[in-house]
Amino acid sequence: MMIPSTLKLATILSTLALIPVTFASPGVEDQIALLKSSNSTLLGYPTQFSQGIVPKQIHSHNDYWRDVPLLTALSLGVASVEADVWLVNDTLYVGHEVAALSTDRTFDSLYIQPLVQILDGMNPESPFTVNQATVNGVFDTSSGTPLQLLVDMKTDGIATYPFVVQALEPLRQKGYLTTFNADGALTSSAVTVIGTGNTPLQSVLEQSPRDLFFDAPLIGLNDTFDPTISPIASTDYEVAVAWSGIGNISEAQQANLTRFVEDAHSRGIKARFWDTPGWPIQARNKIWETLISAGADWLNADDLVAASEF
Repeated sequence: MMIPSTLKLATILSTLALIPVTFASPGVEDQIALLKSSNSTLLGYPTQFSQGIVPKQIHSHNDYWRDVPLLTALSLGVASVEADVWLVNDTLYVGHEVAALSTDRTFDSLYIQPLVQILDGMNPESPFTVNQATVNGVFDTSSGTPLQLLVDMKTDGIATYPFVVQALEPLRQKGYLTTFNADGALTSSAVTVIGTGNTPLQSVLEQSPRDLFFDAPLIGLNDTFDPTISPIASTDYEVAVAWSGIGNISEAQQANLTRFVEDAHSRGIKARFWDTPGWPIQARNKIWETLISAGADWLNADDLVAASEF
């Protein structure tokens, strides 16, 4: 005998109604979304400014040209930045040339105050930090890694130098500056400041305690220079090596590159080559590979995204 289809459907529905209804527990993605939407305090901690960012030995050439000076570099893990400073009417302005200067873009506003704010956040005062003897740097994943700040003095060095020293006072007061003390101890801290450009070597040598160091000439290093004076030595890539990245590097060019790097390292000084070709991209990348293979410590870069992904 045929059973009406309506009866079949009714039977099925009544049977399903007897089955207990259970719901799956929220999966991990659901729980993540739930916590994020709730603004839970479980997701925040005091030093998460640079959460998950790994520092890299990249130097941000002309950093003030970035969309957001300093912060763009830090967001990519760039551990060295450069500011060109001009002394005008007792104020340090930042820019590549005089025509690029503006009253708002000062060394203090673009670099000093942002660094103080960042480092205050990375070094919170709390019951947990009462006995902490060291200073945290800007990178949460590597709190002992200093940020290298190169200050390229564009105006007369003798006149500009004391203003740079004074400009560093907010960082100095909080113990955020790497310092060579009168007792001969070199104490690393959150920021290592290095003068370049027209920075007067004699003024650096006479500063005690010293927290403004000197960018030594990579070509022409001598016994004057050691890490307590010059943590870094730099030179124009075109002068030192001059390989375009197209074709193969010559034996003489490779020998020069190796010799300059090894000379710096023998003195405990890190090596940097600036003005490396940026185009063609393939040639630039070959030069970067060659510099890294030779032991160059800092990759001088204009394209920070490309360098950070290299």
